[in-house]
Amino acid sequence: MVASGPMLELRAALPSFDESGLTPVPFDLRLMPGDSAVIECRDPRRATLFADLCCGMVPLAAGSVRFMGLDWQDLGDRQLNALRGRVGRIARQGAWVDLFGTHLNIMLPQLHHTTRPTDEVIDAAMALGQAFGFPGLPVSPPGRLSAADLARAACVRAFLGRPDLLLLEDVSDTLPPDAMLPFLEAVTAARDRGAAVVWFARNAAVWHEYRKAVNVHLRLLDEGLFVMRGV
Repeated sequence: MVASGPMLELRAALPSFDESGLTPVPFDLRLMPGDSAVIECRDPRRATLFADLCCGMVPLAAGSVRFMGLDWQDLGDRQLNALRGRVGRIARQGAWVDLFGTHLNIMLPQLHHTTRPTDEVIDAAMALGQAFGFPGLPVSPPGRLSAADLARAACVRAFLGRPDLLLLEDVSDTLPPDAMLPFLEAVTAARDRGAAVVWFARNAAVWHEYRKAVNVHLRLLDEGLFVMRGV
């Protein structure tokens, strides 16, 4: 069943600068199920911090951030873990752990945040891996993969588990051309089942092929989040 209320909602969310590094200005954003938002941001670090804010990982001085109607600040550890299992994310810095094979890096968020059977997670990860151009799942540590294969792996990890919110930092400079169509198809499939998508991009050219499907266009600057019109 698709949620009827906002999937992601920032209500005058004022980040604590001392604990986050984000400029202390209030952020407002409301995404309904199926919404596709592009946030243009030339500063990768600022995009990452804003994605952290959407995940409830940035302390607030005022306001609120809600996901699926729940305020991140009101939740205990068990609820936070369960809810974060509903978020798929591509982080520009990767967040890979070289102590494990890439296949475990891909599956660990689902194994940690959800109660899905391991075999089910493996099967779903294998299917996504093949969709993004892997013969299976890469078992080498992330540090031994090429930038292109790491970008493929990041996509598999983000879309695994049919997330309700996708936070996608720009991978256009590392994702190989043959993986771009599977990426856009996965974004569309997620929206069709009711997920909200936030795609961070450095400029309009990055998301040009998906322009007609974008219904929210914003720009993230030091001064805050601004609606872009006439694009």
